[in-house]
Formats: sequence, C-alpha cells, structure tokens
Amino acid sequence: MTRSRKLALTFAAVVGVGAGGLGIAQALGQAPGEHGDQQVTGPGAERARSAALEAVGGGRVVTVEREDEGDSAWEVEVVRSDGREVEVELDGSFARVSIDRGDAGERDDD
Repeated sequence: MTRSRKLALTFAAVVGVGAGGLGIAQALGQAPGEHGDQQVTGPGAERARSAALEAVGGGRVVTVEREDEGDSAWEVEVVRSDGREVEVELDGSFARVSIDRGDAGERDDD
C-alpha cells in the first residue's frame, strides 16, 4: 500500500469516527433546553420577551424558549432588578399562564 493511500484511509477513518461521535452526542443530549425545549430568537421570541417583562414589572430577560409541555407555549426566564430570578410561562397568544418566583416557592397560576 502506498503512503498516500494509507494517509487517505486514515483521514477517512478519523472523519467517520468524528461524525459518528457527533451524531451520538446530539441524539443523547437535550440541550439547549432542560426538557428538550428550544431557545429561540425572532419576532415571536421578542413578543414573549415583552409580555414576560410586563408580567413581572421589568427586569432583564435571560432566556426565551419554546415550551412543549402543558398549556405553555413559551417559557421566559427573567432576572428582576432586585436580583431574583423568575420564570414566566406564556400561552400561544402570549398571555401569562404562570409565574414561578423561584426560591420563595411562590407560583402565580392563571
């Protein structure tokens, strides 16, 4: 076997193993969302961001995700000006479904 052929076969094997490993990693992982939800951007995400900020009285949005469980279509994590984290769940029309206030164990459900 010539040297160039050995090199080509080695390269093909490395690429094949790398691609297989990537496929397995993607199949097993559930990132970016905790339950397989998808962090999103775009016009819908901007509407969800605005609705969540209005629901909690302002703050800084950390993540906007599409929700795939229950009545919620959107899940928005907000850090309020006092540093507390809250999770706002919105329906498909961007109406508030619930607000999880985190550590205090408080949850406002509509």
